[in-house]
Formats: sequence, C-alpha cells, structure tokens
Amino acid sequence: MTNSFTITRRAVFLAPLALAACKYAARVFELTGHTMGTTYTVVAVDRDRALSEGDVLSAIRNSLAQVNAEMSNWDASSEISNFNTARSTGSFAVSPALAKVVATAQDIKAATGGKFDLTVGPLIDLWGFGANGPSANMPSERAIADAMTTNGVGGDLLVNGNALSKSAAETEIYVSALGKGHGVDRVADSLRKLGLKDFMVEIGGDLVTSGLNAESKPWQIGIEKPTLIERAAQKVIGASNYGVATSGDYRNYFERDGVRYSHILDAQTGMPVTHATASATVFAENAMLADAWSTAMLVLGRERGLEVAEEFDLAVYFLDRAKDGSGFTPIASPRFEAMSA
Repeated sequence: MTNSFTITRRAVFLAPLALAACKYAARVFELTGHTMGTTYTVVAVDRDRALSEGDVLSAIRNSLAQVNAEMSNWDASSEISNFNTARSTGSFAVSPALAKVVATAQDIKAATGGKFDLTVGPLIDLWGFGANGPSANMPSERAIADAMTTNGVGGDLLVNGNALSKSAAETEIYVSALGKGHGVDRVADSLRKLGLKDFMVEIGGDLVTSGLNAESKPWQIGIEKPTLIERAAQKVIGASNYGVATSGDYRNYFERDGVRYSHILDAQTGMPVTHATASATVFAENAMLADAWSTAMLVLGRERGLEVAEEFDLAVYFLDRAKDGSGFTPIASPRFEAMSA
C-alpha cells in the first residue's frame, strides 16, 4: 500500500478556506470520513453554488460503498473475497471495475518483470506485515518457497473480459497496491456526474486533482520527506488533472541483527527490497495508475525504476537515502522534470 504519501494539507486547504468566507465566492465543500482502513478528504469547489453538502456527501459514500463491495479483502461477502475463497481454476465472473483493476495490475506486473504482483498476500503474512501482525521469528527459506507456490511465481491470474481465473486454485489476490487509487477515481467520477469540475479527492494519501482550487490556481501538492523524525514536505508542486501517489518503506518495517526489512516485497524473490530508495512518487492520468506505479517503482528501486519510467514515459520522483545517512537525494524521471519545470 501507499500510506507513506501525505498531502501537505496547508498547501491544499488554506486557499479554499480563505475564500469560503467571502460573500460572493464559490461554495467550497470540505468533507472527511473513514474508508478502507484509513481516511478520506474531499475538497470540491461549486462555482455555481448549485449543490448541497448532502448531494456531495451522498455521492462520495455511494461510490466508496460500491468499491468496498467489489474489492475489500476485509468484507467476506465482497467479490474479491468470493474469488479468493473459490478453490477453483475455473472462470469467475466479476464486475467490470474489478476486472479492470486486475488487468491493470497484470500489465504493470509484466512491465516490472513480475516484481509487482497482486498475489503476494501469503508472503506479506509470512514476513509479519499482514493482518496477523509481526512474527517472532524470521521466515525460513523453505517457508518462503512454500508461500511462493501460489503467488505470481507459482500461480498466475488471467483476465478474460469480465471474468478472472487462476492457475493455482489456492491463489488469492489483494488489490491494496492500487485499490485506494481506484477508489479515489470512483469518487472523482461521481463528483463529475454532479457537474463539479474543480476538486481534490484523497484517500490515505492517494489523490486526484481536477481543475483548479477556489483561487483558480493549480492544486498545491506536497511530497513528504520519507522520515518519521519530522513531518515536512520535500517538494511542493502545482498539479491539476493528475492522479498522485507515493509509496515509502519508512513507516512499516522491522530491524533484525542490524538489517532493515521493509514491508515492500519483491514478488520474484519473496524477500523485502534492500535498495536505497526510500520513496517513489508518481503523477499519472488517474489515481489508480499512480497508486500501482508508485508501489512498482519502490519495488524496483531508483536505478531500474528510472529505466522503466523512461520506457513508459512515467512522471516519477524518487528519494534515495544518502550513503552517509545525512538525508535524501532526489532523482526525477524526464517526464517528471518536464511536468514540474
């Protein structure tokens, strides 16, 4: 998941709130709530003053309820839970939305040589980063090999229209690497259906911006420094009509015998990544792609990630740990450099 990205909330919220009190200003809705085990924030600018807060809130809640019904691994009745518990390699009908999410993930899996994968749930649990919490012991090579028999190495997913199938009956999928981003996009679509053009939607750090803020300026988005010592923006840029997400390794990890083990796992090896990249931020055409690619870029690391970013023309901003431990070194892909110039 990509919980490491935090919007610089002052940059996003100060401008709308300043105008909200003006007599003739656009109506600005600022709505927050809980979803997907995290929080959401929506800032919407109603320049025609045609909507009520209830209209906007209803659209948000209905969208999120539908996403959870399709893709929540914590809802035993969801589509994805039913697919996971079906111990079969036969075709399984799903909603167009879930099929699209899985197809997107499979494309990115191919682009990363299999390092990004929706089926690494058993490995996440084995390393102590899953719902069962930390493990007292390091996983053995045998345990890792066993866990990999049903992930992308030992079992794959197939998408055929609006149907999924798996080559290993025990394979399960977890869409946390792009599910929040997809949820952001669904909320954004619901706001567009209401006639709104200027808004920002954020779920757990993944976001999408549309149009301009209440001051008719690009939304200001902060990329957080990948450290728990301070909460500060490494870089702030104006971003309208982008999906944005950051993945980082600095909030969920453990150390054993002087070695740092991150929750970011390489699906090809079954091991946590060990490169120097602390976070990767992606700007894309929608939040789902930004969410998925930011995780993929962190798995790959800056060196290989830059090669893939150039191949697919991706806007990526890496922060690598300095070798002397003095801070972070920013490295951007050519697309990011051009976008933020």
